[in-house]
Amino acid sequence: QVQLVESGGGLVQAGGSLRLSCAASGSIFSIGAMAWYRQAPGKRRELVADITSGGSTNYADSVKGRFTISRDNAKNTVFLQMNSLKPEDTAVYYCWIIGYWGQGTQVTVSS
Repeated sequence: QVQLVESGGGLVQAGGSLRLSCAASGSIFSIGAMAWYRQAPGKRRELVADITSGGSTNYADSVKGRFTISRDNAKNTVFLQMNSLKPEDTAVYYCWIIGYWGQGTQVTVSS
């Protein structure tokens, strides 16, 4: 069994920054890709960014140039640095690691 614990969400004004973290623990032998998704009210869950075990990254067009995904393999942790936040970034953010989902953390951006 694998557990994911997210942290770092909150309320921020437009233009501000937040950093999300997601740490995996439990029966982990190896981790490939890691990812962050988000789901806004009334909308489908969407991919925000992902990162391979080798460090290659991929971003949704809506966050390119503002968000940065990174990982610490020694700590089985993935991060999402979010800068220049916009009200439309408001959503519950979920991490995804080896088929498991985090509990979700609320990010609210006020205008």
